[in-house]
Amino acid sequence: MISRGIRGAITVKENTPKAIEEAVIKLLDEIVKRNNLDISLISHAIFTFTPDLNADFPAKYARVNLNWKAVPMLCFNEIDVPGALKMCLRVLVVVNCGEEFEPEFVYLDGAANLRK
Repeated sequence: MISRGIRGAITVKENTPKAIEEAVIKLLDEIVKRNNLDISLISHAIFTFTPDLNADFPAKYARVNLNWKAVPMLCFNEIDVPGALKMCLRVLVVVNCGEEFEPEFVYLDGAANLRK
């Protein structure tokens, strides 16, 4: 068994707990769906926020709403690069898998512009 990372990003509508919750659920649901993930195979997840988002911790919504209770997760701030996409939540989901697994990265809403 090896580990592979699945990257994803989404823009958040506003800096509120509700908007962060909606974005986290939408992004992680799509990552799980597109990659046909068994949550028990997730090794860990790393979330980052742009500096304009600080109303809540994204990992909380993965634990509470998506039952990722056994998944170790950390949250960090992105560096504040001039001209970078604002109001952006990024995630790296690391999964234990076979060598044949090819991750599909997921970029939603305004973050879709990151991977044109």
